[in-house]
Amino acid sequence: MPHSSDSSDSSSFSQSPPPSKQDSSDDMRKVQRREKNRIAAQKSRLRQTQKADTLHLESEDLERQNAALRREIKQLTEEMKHFASMLSSHEPLCSILTSPPPPPEVLYATHSFHQPHISSPRF
Repeated sequence: MPHSSDSSDSSSFSQSPPPSKQDSSDDMRKVQRREKNRIAAQKSRLRQTQKADTLHLESEDLERQNAALRREIKQLTEEMKHFASMLSSHEPLCSILTSPPPPPEVLYATHSFHQPHISSPRF
């Protein structure tokens, strides 16, 4: 008995119905969503790269500042050593350190804290 090709094809293979307008619309939305996501990811990667570049430049600037401050510390330390050496060589010879201090009335006797009002000349 001959088989009909229609009945055997339909029983062994299920055919999908032709795409409807709904499926086509869903596919378009999916493509648009993927494109939008691709652009967003690209922008995100660009922002991340820019942030990394900015941090790198800031790091280099801070390294330069740090080096300059270390040089300044070294120079000031050397200057302090020089002044300490000068002071220690001066102390044994200093007459101010070896003599007693003057009495306070000698220091402040010549200063008058109350002064009369002096008018300025008028032209």
